[in-house]
Amino acid sequence: MPTLPWITPNPATPGTDAVVMASRFEVRSLTDVPRFFLKSLAIWRQLRTAPGALGASLIARPLKRTFYTLSAWESREALNAFAAAEPHRSVVKGLRATMPDSTFTFWEVPTEQLPLPWPDAHARIEAQRTAQPS
Repeated sequence: MPTLPWITPNPATPGTDAVVMASRFEVRSLTDVPRFFLKSLAIWRQLRTAPGALGASLIARPLKRTFYTLSAWESREALNAFAAAEPHRSVVKGLRATMPDSTFTFWEVPTEQLPLPWPDAHARIEAQRTAQPS
């Protein structure tokens, strides 16, 4: 399945920093993959109009039961508001039991560095995964 390419819902203000979040979700079984992916698309649609969203991309690796997100925000408050809004809030609550292995990592970059490269995000996710207690 192809990567959903970087989208830019809102223009970034030059000379400012963006809050970046990268995540990795692994679902329990292959039978969970279609539901997870369809629900992810609802969140993707929400993101396209989210206040403060500066950009995002998604990688789906269904045969590995793994999904990656990469997003940039004008502030941590904008990211938190998005996560608390519908449909994100209900989707996450409904899928929580199907994704026991999730990793999140956050950092900041100058907005001039957007869009973000996936290799850096993957490295940061893996570093976070190895730092998490087993």
